Amino acid sequence: MESRDFKQMFSDVAKDNGFEKAFEGWFKESDEIIHVLDLQKSNFGKFYYLNIKLFIQGIFGNVYEKSKKLVKTDVGNIFLRQPENYSCFLNLEEPLTDEDRKKGLQDLFNNFIVPLSINSSTKNGIRELHKKGALFVLPAAKKFLGIV
Repeated sequence: MESRDFKQMFSDVAKDNGFEKAFEGWFKESDEIIHVLDLQKSNFGKFYYLNIKLFIQGIFGNVYEKSKKLVKTDVGNIFLRQPENYSCFLNLEEPLTDEDRKKGLQDLFNNFIVPLSINSSTKNGIRELHKKGALFVLPAAKKFLGIV
């Protein structure tokens, strides 16, 4: 599969799951959080990493808007990547049919990205995910969120 075909497939799945494509990334916004998905091409092969960045409105006095800067910033206020068991679907060297790759991306969204975006769409949701050990929050963001 060619990179452009893969990116289009990813984009179609992202859009089907409520993400909006803009500035070479995909966004989902709530009043308190902006979720940004960014496909990062590896320098070492034909595979991608999925950078998942959360930007918390008001943190450090910032008000975030969808922009290329949010896509290209290395990390958000919270940063994570796809679970390892989904990496094969982002690896274009894996001998997968287009149908199997698309099904894997749909599973990634259904089982990880969409639940994460729902459960982390508020500051309180982020606090709860951190308490459960499902999301790592850096010290500066912990302080802003009142996590002890």
